[in-house]
Amino acid sequence: MTAKFMASAPETGNSPRLSWTNVVFFTTFHALALLAPWFFSWTALGLLVFLHWLFGSIGICLGYHRLLSHRSFQVSKGVEYAIAFIGALALQGGPIFWVGGHRQHHAHTEDIDLDPYSAQRGFWWSHMLWIFYPRSQFFDYDTYQKYAPDLARQPYYRWLDRYFILLQIPLGLLLYALGGWSFVIYGIFVRAVLLWHSTWFVNSATHKWGYRSFNANDGSRNLWWVSIVTYGEGWHNNHHTYPHVAKAGFSWWEVDVTWWSIKALKTLGLAKKVVMPPS
Repeated sequence: MTAKFMASAPETGNSPRLSWTNVVFFTTFHALALLAPWFFSWTALGLLVFLHWLFGSIGICLGYHRLLSHRSFQVSKGVEYAIAFIGALALQGGPIFWVGGHRQHHAHTEDIDLDPYSAQRGFWWSHMLWIFYPRSQFFDYDTYQKYAPDLARQPYYRWLDRYFILLQIPLGLLLYALGGWSFVIYGIFVRAVLLWHSTWFVNSATHKWGYRSFNANDGSRNLWWVSIVTYGEGWHNNHHTYPHVAKAGFSWWEVDVTWWSIKALKTLGLAKKVVMPPS
């Protein structure tokens, strides 16, 4: 999922209105990402791959999703805060917004009104239109924070939720200092666009295509190519059947790169109470 960037647009009854602020924001990022061929370098490409993994797998999949949303394992508060900071750098919203929305998705999966990105509204709605037509119950802080009270009680998470977008400024300055505009284009704009669509495919594609290992009470499916671009999140039928399990890939062929990082944290003694799939 992706984020609250501005307040939700006004609504007429149950019909949300188009948010031109969100349209302009995402269109600008996509347009600047198209400059990539003119700023190409192999080091910039390597930076893109690294940041896509760091912000996507560690920040979003491991941090926002498996740690904060589902509490599928435990780490110290310092490690948790560091991982959440990496997640905020992904530009997919603050942690309270992300977690609150994701918990609503699991509580009301595919409900046309109560699931923020319900697949019942169609592929493009669940992929990205839910951001362009934001509804107040999913984008207003006073509402979505009720689904993440464990985070909303903590000043650090309230700060990240409010100012996450400003973190791109020092990141951009650092990237410019290290590699000029090439690093900025690839490390900010191309990275953000590719990571957005990677994450959005979990909302859209894995509720439409793939196979089902479990008879979950929704249309979630396991889709191999989404798992590749999301570091294991594409094994969505597994996840919806056992949402509090730290491991998403259950069979040997269901590669789950994010799980490897959780295993590493456990081996180093940094993660404990890791929830495993049933035997």
